[in-house]
Amino acid sequence: MQRDLTGVGWRFPVSPDARGTLQFLGGEEKIRQSIQLILSTAPGERQMLPEFGCGIHDLVFQPQAPALRGAVERSIREALVRFEPRIDVLDVRAETAPEGRNHLIVRIDYRVRANNAFYNLVYPFFLAEGSDS
Repeated sequence: MQRDLTGVGWRFPVSPDARGTLQFLGGEEKIRQSIQLILSTAPGERQMLPEFGCGIHDLVFQPQAPALRGAVERSIREALVRFEPRIDVLDVRAETAPEGRNHLIVRIDYRVRANNAFYNLVYPFFLAEGSDS
C-alpha cells in the first residue's frame, strides 16, 4: 500500500458543502493552497502560531525599486522553506507588473519532494492596495 506523502487537509477557505460536511483536499492542489496560505498570512495573525506567515506584508507601500523586489523574493523564499517542508523552492522572481506600478508579479518555481514533480505558482503582491497607479 502506497501512502500519499503530500497529506490531506481541509480545503481552503474552510466551508461546509451542501450537506454540512467539511471538504478535504490532498496532493499537489493541497500544497498549492498551503503555499497561498503562507504567502497571504502576515506573521502574528495566527494566534497559536504567531511566527507563521510571510513577512512581505511589512513591505506594502514601499516604493518600487530593485531592493524591494529582492526583499520580497528573500521573504517568500524564507517563509516557504520554513513552513512548507513538502517542497523544494527552486526559484522566486518578483517582477514589476506590466499594467501598473502598484503591484509585483511573483513567480515561484518549486518541486514536490514526494514525486519530484515541478510546479510554478504566480502570486500577485499589491504594494498600494486600492490604486492602479
